[in-house]
Amino acid sequence: MSVSKKKIAVLFGGCSTEYDVSLVSAHAVLSNIDSNLFEAIPIGISRAGEWFRYYGDIENIVNDKWFYNKNDNVKVMIAPGKDIHGIIEVRNGKISMTSIDAAFPVLHGKNGEDGSVQSVFKLAGIPIIGCGILASALCMDKARAKKLVEYAGIKSAAFVVIKKHDLQENNYDNLTESTFPVFVKPVKSGSSIGITKVYEKEDLIKAINKAFVHDDEVIIEENVEGVEVGCAVLGKDMLITGEVDEIELCTDWFDYHEKYTQTQSTTYMPARFDIELSNKIKIIAQNIYKTLGCSGFARVDMFLTKDKEILFNEVNTIPGFTSNSRFPQMMRGTGYEFPRLINEIISAGVFQETTRYE
Repeated sequence: MSVSKKKIAVLFGGCSTEYDVSLVSAHAVLSNIDSNLFEAIPIGISRAGEWFRYYGDIENIVNDKWFYNKNDNVKVMIAPGKDIHGIIEVRNGKISMTSIDAAFPVLHGKNGEDGSVQSVFKLAGIPIIGCGILASALCMDKARAKKLVEYAGIKSAAFVVIKKHDLQENNYDNLTESTFPVFVKPVKSGSSIGITKVYEKEDLIKAINKAFVHDDEVIIEENVEGVEVGCAVLGKDMLITGEVDEIELCTDWFDYHEKYTQTQSTTYMPARFDIELSNKIKIIAQNIYKTLGCSGFARVDMFLTKDKEILFNEVNTIPGFTSNSRFPQMMRGTGYEFPRLINEIISAGVFQETTRYE
C-alpha cells in the first residue's frame, strides 16, 4: 500500500536584510528533499513582503530570478483557521486551497527567524519545522538570551544594552578605555549585519547609531580574546550534537562578508581540541539549547577563551543551510550527510507531538 507524500511548505526570501542568504539555503533544501517522501511546496516572500506560491524552476531561486516571471508565481496566504490547515491561492480571481502537513521556514533574520512566521503557522494549526515561537524570539534577542543563559549558570561576555528612546552618554559612560575594543550590535539581527568593532571611545556613538538602523535596542559587548566555536544541535527531548567546529580568523572579526566568503578565515571541523574539551563544549551547547526552549535544530555559537573558558555568544535557530554551511558540516561529522539531515529535520517536524513548548 502506497503512503501519500507529506506536503511541506518551504519558505524562502523574506522581508529581511538576509534575503539573499535565504535564497541560497532554500535552494539547497529544495534540491535535497526526498521527493519519495515529501512534496515540496515552495513559497517565496519578496523583499517587499509579498507571498507567492512558486511553480518555476528552483534554479531561479538561487540567482534571485524567481520573482520576475509572473506566470510562475501565484498570490498565496496562510489560511487563518485550523479547519483548512493549509494555504489559499488566488489566480485570475479564482481561489484554491491546499492542505499543508508542515512548514519549513528557511528564512534568516527578522520576520523569519524571530517567531513572526512561526506564530502565523501556529494559528493555522500547521506544524513548524524547527524552533517554536518562544525559542525563536528569545534566540533572536541577544540580550535576553544572554540573561537567561547566565541565569542557568553559563557565562557570556560582559555587555550593556542601550535603548533608542533613552540614548544618553551616561548609558555607556562606564565603558572605560581599558574595556576597548568592544562590539556594538543590534540586539535583534543576524549575519553580523549592523555590527561594528570599536577600538576608541570617540567612535562609539557612530557605531551605536549604525546599529540603531536595524533595531531599537543596541548591545555593547566586551571583546573576547580567543576563538569562536560552534555546535550543531538536533532534536527536542533526545538531543543529537554534531562535531564542534572552530573558526580561525586572519581578520579582526567574523563580519558579514567573511561569513559567506571565508577568504581570510578557516573553519576547522572537527575543531582542533582534545575529546574532553570538545565534549564539554557539546554539553554546554545542549544546556543552552534546552535553556532557551529550542527544538528541531539550531546552531549554538560560543567563545573559547585563551584560558579555555567557554562563553555563550548566540543561538542561530535557522542557520545557513547550504551543504557547505557550518551546521550541515558539523552534522556531517557525525554521519549525517546533507540529504539525510534535511529529511531527518523535516520528518521530526511532520511527526512531532502536537503539544509543543511555546
